[in-house]
Amino acid sequence: MTRILSVVGARPNFMKVAPIVDALREFPDIDHRLIHSGQHYDEKLSRNFFADLSLPAPDLNLEVGSASHAVQTAEVMKRMEPVLLDYQPQIVVVVGDVNSTLAAALTAVKLGIEVAHVEAGLRSFDDSMPEEINRRLTDALSTLLFVSEQSGVENLRHEGVPSEKIHFVGNVMIDSLLKHRELAAKSTIFKQLGIARDGGTSASYGVLTLHRPSNVDDPRVLQCILKAVATIARELPVFFPLHPRTRKNIEGFGLARFLSEPGQGSCGGIVPLDPLGYLDFLALHDAARLVLTDSGGIQEEATVLGVPCLTLRENTERPATVECGTNQIVGADPERILAAARSALKNSARSTRRPPLWDGKAAPRIVAILREHLQAK
Repeated sequence: MTRILSVVGARPNFMKVAPIVDALREFPDIDHRLIHSGQHYDEKLSRNFFADLSLPAPDLNLEVGSASHAVQTAEVMKRMEPVLLDYQPQIVVVVGDVNSTLAAALTAVKLGIEVAHVEAGLRSFDDSMPEEINRRLTDALSTLLFVSEQSGVENLRHEGVPSEKIHFVGNVMIDSLLKHRELAAKSTIFKQLGIARDGGTSASYGVLTLHRPSNVDDPRVLQCILKAVATIARELPVFFPLHPRTRKNIEGFGLARFLSEPGQGSCGGIVPLDPLGYLDFLALHDAARLVLTDSGGIQEEATVLGVPCLTLRENTERPATVECGTNQIVGADPERILAAARSALKNSARSTRRPPLWDGKAAPRIVAILREHLQAK
């Protein structure tokens, strides 16, 4: 029996691992275990996503919770080591770039267990981002590097990674999106928010997400972004699912004046929402006129959905989303945000371009390579 262990920690990981879990189920000779580090422990950031994605309950939740980067990484390693010693997997599959990704990879390699990294090779070239450090180190530790876009292949080659380790397989996030898009369209989120739809592709509202420390931990930067979005929201409501950290900082910095009162979505303004489940957010995103975000995964989803996306950062590790025309990098400068938003809102046509292999079949490619690699050992 082939033993494979996958590790997830934060909610972007859930969308990435779900199609891999589905593909592994096709092979009765594979014993697969799913470990949740508990890095995201809030029910709305974790448990709801397992239900929406039909993910089985994890075999174990390490329940590490929130802490500094160093403490959180160390806690995952401490709690992961006995799990690996007990189960003895042939390979550990890690996804994305969160602290749990690096911690699990480092723990496995120190025990002589191979690591496969899904979403390898992405680079923002901004070492002030914790995720960039996690990406680089995880790639350096991994035996199999599963790449979602061509830039990842080029980055890894430039770093001297042997070609036999690099596998361009496509984007597992898009596997989840394409599988669930039709089901998400039946969401009741539109009724809940009082959003009128005319049967067209999009409705007259925008979506905002913010969670990166560079945007939400600096009161000046956060105020600049909210001020610009509030101006856009005079023309159409902007729905803002709030990460707990972001909500706490908005309140602590005295910036709640930029938000509308709950229940006033049809009247415009920035409308604060609790975190949404995967299906509700996908439905809201799919029908939006515009999305503003600092999330890499949402940049990818917007590319496939054809929704204009303004990235509130000065860089992206996913250049394919820019090359396909849906994503613009605008940073936190209000003038750049407003100019890009007004330009995007003037054009109602949706892009239909997709990067290569963003076709919903990345997970079966990954599992085929995993099986071939393990059988050859």
